[in-house]
Amino acid sequence: MSDDADVIVVGAGLAGLVATYELTRAGRRVLVVDQESEANLGGQAFWSLGGLFLVDSPEQRRAGIKDSPELALSDWLDSAGFDRDREDHWPRQWAQAYVDFAAGEKRRYLHDLGLRLMPTVGWAERGAGLATGHGNSVPRFHLTWGTGPEVVRVFAEPVRAAAERGLVDFRHRHRVDELIVEDGAAVGVRGSTLAPSDDLPRGVASGRETTGEFAFRAQAVVVTSGGIGGNHELIRENWPVDRLGPAPKSMITGVPASVDGRMLQITERAGGSLVNRDRMWHYTEGIKNWDPIWPDHAIRIIPGPSSLWLDATGRRLPAPLFPGHDTLATLRHIVHTGHDHTWFVLTRSIVEKEFALSGSEQNPDITGKDLKLALARVKKGAPGPVQAFLDHGADFVVRRTLRELVAGMNAVEPSAPLDYATVEREVLARDRAVAHPYSKDLQLMAVRNAREYWPDKLTRVAKPHRLLDPAHGPLIAVRLHLLTRKTLGGLETTLDSQVVRPDGTPFAGLYAAGEVAGFGGGGVHGYNALEGTFLGGCIFSGRAAGRALARDLA
Repeated sequence: MSDDADVIVVGAGLAGLVATYELTRAGRRVLVVDQESEANLGGQAFWSLGGLFLVDSPEQRRAGIKDSPELALSDWLDSAGFDRDREDHWPRQWAQAYVDFAAGEKRRYLHDLGLRLMPTVGWAERGAGLATGHGNSVPRFHLTWGTGPEVVRVFAEPVRAAAERGLVDFRHRHRVDELIVEDGAAVGVRGSTLAPSDDLPRGVASGRETTGEFAFRAQAVVVTSGGIGGNHELIRENWPVDRLGPAPKSMITGVPASVDGRMLQITERAGGSLVNRDRMWHYTEGIKNWDPIWPDHAIRIIPGPSSLWLDATGRRLPAPLFPGHDTLATLRHIVHTGHDHTWFVLTRSIVEKEFALSGSEQNPDITGKDLKLALARVKKGAPGPVQAFLDHGADFVVRRTLRELVAGMNAVEPSAPLDYATVEREVLARDRAVAHPYSKDLQLMAVRNAREYWPDKLTRVAKPHRLLDPAHGPLIAVRLHLLTRKTLGGLETTLDSQVVRPDGTPFAGLYAAGEVAGFGGGGVHGYNALEGTFLGGCIFSGRAAGRALARDLA
């Protein structure tokens, strides 16, 4: 079947599955090649929390949230900060199109495929503290019932069914090394077959021993190979020193090792335009996985707003760099401290209510669609995965008194010993402020504002209390690392996901979708992301590629 495929899709992640789904709906024949094994179908999306950015949804309206396409687009453009005439030409158009999709067809499109959402809506990236600038004005983070594996499933099942009908041929352990270009058009791929890795579980780093070569041809090629988050060398090479400061010496990895960025360079060498390569999205609340799957496996804490955030010297991060507010501004501040780690200081009451962990495997209740287990989150006690990190995590310190806590923090991180008096001063100042219903402390204002949103008050944000109140103890400190994650720039594409050349002309036969295309256009997010937009970007851009090719191929 591979000799007469209509389209070759490079990458079996979410964007590749969506493109393949749309092509097979139109009866097109698709060859899917991927360097990893069949166990890794769905790629990075499988490991995600399954958050989706939606605008003016039924879930929002039931929670009393007043959202609109106009407000969402304003937030998007303020956050993106598009400022490049040439490189932001298509991203600006993608931004408008994506917000329209999120406010319109997106929910119905996914619902018709069988995907369901949690009833509450999360408030991610709450912003820089002004009505303008980066951040979500209202909650928009819709959590999938089933998390990332469910998002993958609703596309993988119809694609597998199409394979049974002879419309899809999967070639796993096939690494593309070159695009075949003839007369200015992409007509196929060449590469190396890799030694089988069927004995390895999903996500585990696989070998790169080659066993042969291949060449496949088709009418068009769609590149959906992901970003650079697993390639620290490439991250540092593209790091925006002028904007974020020097590249960190130490980072932990939020994606599997297969997210290596190879196809970006391969497509650029073939003549595709690669833009906004200095734009990237890395988290500041990373912890080392006590039970890792891939090398330097990182988990992100998705925190509520109450933890006291200290830098490596024990000083509080400046306003408005609070948990869950402005990721890249916080990253920039941390990098300029000269250290690559920070600390959360909190109580047992805060960790039980406010700590959520990214990743499908860290949320077995929602991933497994276990309603009884999910409802247990509102009860007293830390969720099981959080408790496992409290018990086993190398970055967690649990102590009865503040002096004991600081001693434990210094034992965990002896390279930057904390002065007890400095930490005590920050904790006491914060505790004095919490005793007053009105305060000049902006973080406490943010906590009280969050509790005005009833889903947060019920499930997500602890009642303000003194950190040194024994009734809420013991005290907890968490060492936080910088965590690699998303590529915001990428291959420049039209609204049909067709790759363009550096001169702006379309590259015949070549398309790109998902993270490799900056989730659309070569950087639909601009400089900042509003969260819940990465999976949606893979879906929207993969859908655009599949539908355009289904329409236009001979």
